[in-house]
Amino acid sequence: MTVIMDLNCDMGESFGAYSIGDDAKMMKTVTTANVACGFHAGDPVVMRRTIQLAKEAGVAVGAHPSFMDLYGFGRRRISGERPEDLEAQLIYQIAAMQGMAAAEGHPMTHVKTHGALGNMAAIDPELAAICARAVASLDRSLVYVSLPYSETYSAAEKAGLTVACEIYADRSYTNTGELTPRSQPGAVIHDIQQSIDQVLEMVLNKRIPTTGGKRLPVEPATLCIHGDTQGAPEIAAALRNALEDNGVTIAPFATPGRS
Repeated sequence: MTVIMDLNCDMGESFGAYSIGDDAKMMKTVTTANVACGFHAGDPVVMRRTIQLAKEAGVAVGAHPSFMDLYGFGRRRISGERPEDLEAQLIYQIAAMQGMAAAEGHPMTHVKTHGALGNMAAIDPELAAICARAVASLDRSLVYVSLPYSETYSAAEKAGLTVACEIYADRSYTNTGELTPRSQPGAVIHDIQQSIDQVLEMVLNKRIPTTGGKRLPVEPATLCIHGDTQGAPEIAAALRNALEDNGVTIAPFATPGRS
């Protein structure tokens, strides 16, 4: 049986005079780009340029909305927002990306929440429901990218959305299937061979290795590779080569107009 895997990367995170990541180089390796929508990073010019780069490279694009947190790059935990206010903010970001992509003739395919918003929604049913509802209220054809074993995954399914199960190459997992908190030792994997071994275990054997020694079942559709990591293009290329050497076909989980 042919194994197909998407490689996604968070992109378009430069802002004004500030440059983050090498999006042009990453486009040569990944198959899907999650584009910042201006609330944690990015701006209209960067968003448009990133979509143009993706179109030229044949890379699918999606919205990467977050809390309204430019100062903290969307990584600060924000609470106290009224649900209807947060939902409106998410719709605003997704619609902006959808409109820009349509203007460039490269329709977006999906939504993936960023940073603290994504991490909090993964364990908070109410927040997860808000995120899923925002996507569904705008366009039910959009795929929701979500971690397995998360409240977000369940909420997206309940909202009638197609879900793409996401795995990570550079993050370890707890025995409950959650990403290990960055505050704990070993949360981030820096050794490329360890990353490759973990990815092959998840993609080929469909099991998530945990820090406690468990092997949790998983049906991954997309692998996240962080674009702001030092040496990211080289790491992405090494991961792609390892997957292809093991017979995995690299392709986007969705193409414009078809989930």
